[in-house]
Amino acid sequence: MGKGPRLLFVHGSVVNGEVTWSAQRPLAGSFDLVVPNRPGFPPGPVVARVDFAEDAVWLERYLERGTHLVGHSYGGVIALLAAARRPGLVRSLTVVEPSAFGIARGHPAVEAFIAAAERHWRHGPRDPEAFLRGFLRLVGTREPPGRLTPGLLQGARMLMVERPPWEAEIPLAELARAPFPILAVSGAHSAAFDAACEMLRVEAGARRAVLPGAGHSPQRLGAPFNELLARFVMKQTGA
Repeated sequence: MGKGPRLLFVHGSVVNGEVTWSAQRPLAGSFDLVVPNRPGFPPGPVVARVDFAEDAVWLERYLERGTHLVGHSYGGVIALLAAARRPGLVRSLTVVEPSAFGIARGHPAVEAFIAAAERHWRHGPRDPEAFLRGFLRLVGTREPPGRLTPGLLQGARMLMVERPPWEAEIPLAELARAPFPILAVSGAHSAAFDAACEMLRVEAGARRAVLPGAGHSPQRLGAPFNELLARFVMKQTGA
């Protein structure tokens, strides 16, 4: 790992940190990368319930003063909550396609997404693989070919017991007053995710960036995302 600024990456649903942030490995030459796996995700055992509020508390064990926090999707919700809980430890916060839909209730695309997601959780297939494939279509992520790996099956089971992210109460006013800057990145594929990012811009003063081409996972573009993140982080360090 690099000995530069400390980047703490928080993965979202289905896959663990190593998979989510695999395209960010080149940053290790200039940064200290910390990529934990949330409870319930491989190689750890399954858990009975996935809850963003509990994971935000769990994440604090990885926070040190000067940490640059980066969260994707459900991990973006966790990162927002953790940063608001411990603002003195965070140097910057980047959220990538955060599923913080609760801050954009009333937006037509957000309401449509929530309605579709609630139908899927309540009435969708109980087979983990079929459930996962339906979820991936919902969020705009390409389905894996062939049968699912054991890791993906575990992630699918965790998805099925996940607390809905739109239930999260994101403290926008506290984030707006926080001493760290926020960057909200979307992938130009979903008006619902765009709306959540825009509310962070309007209500919490987040800077906005749009990186099309990788759907719900702009970080998988590699260099374009890495360069954006590196510039944002280094600006906070005065470099």
